[in-house]
Amino acid sequence: MEQVIDIVSWIFLVAGGLFCVIGTVGMIRMPDMFTRLHAASIVDTLGMGFLMVGMILQAGFTLVAAKLIIIVALILLTSPVATHALAQAALHAGLRPKLDHDETGGHIAGEDTSSNS
Repeated sequence: MEQVIDIVSWIFLVAGGLFCVIGTVGMIRMPDMFTRLHAASIVDTLGMGFLMVGMILQAGFTLVAAKLIIIVALILLTSPVATHALAQAALHAGLRPKLDHDETGGHIAGEDTSSNS
C-alpha cells in the first residue's frame, strides 16, 4: 500500500511541476499584463494544488499534513483576491488589455457609460 501512495504522490508532484513550468513559459510568451496575470494564476492554483496534494500524500496523517492543508486553504483564498486586485490596479492606472477586436465598444465593466453633464 505504501508503494501505491508513493506512486500516486509522485504523479501529483510531477503534474504540479509541469503546470509550474507551463505557466512560467506562458508568462514569458503572453503579450500583455492581463494574459500574463492569467498564466500566473494558473500556476498558483493548479501547480500549487498538485504539488501540495503530492506532499500531503507523502506526509501521511501527521501534523505536517495538517499544516500543508492550512497553507493550501490560505493560498486558495488569497491568490484570486491578489490577482483581482492587480488587474483592477492596472485598469485604474490606464493599462488596457490588447484585444484582436473589441466587442465592448471600449467600455470596461463597471464604468458608467452615460454622460452626467
